[in-house]
Amino acid sequence: MQGERTMNLPPKVTDRAFARLSEIGAADQGQALRVAVEGGGCSGFQYEIKLDAPAEDDLVLEKDGERVLVDSVSLPFLAGAVIDFSEELIGARFVIDNPNATSSCGCGTSFSM
Repeated sequence: MQGERTMNLPPKVTDRAFARLSEIGAADQGQALRVAVEGGGCSGFQYEIKLDAPAEDDLVLEKDGERVLVDSVSLPFLAGAVIDFSEELIGARFVIDNPNATSSCGCGTSFSM
């Protein structure tokens, strides 16, 4: 039952991720962060993260004028996920903590369910 409830929750975006979007001026450029799931990658699925314009069927997560977009096809794969921004010695990037992923690979962008 607990897993079933997680599957219905929309993804969450951390304040750090919204702050990074503000730093790069995404909204000022009329853009938002798109997080999508596609087939492929070394584990079966992969995340596509890019700046993009909203589409009609997108879920829009917004804070302080900055937006994160998830298309309707990707939404079930990202239910209950947390979209964050990480700065480490190896680089800075948007990261996704996805409770639906049963495994992931070292690149951090590919996962399986």
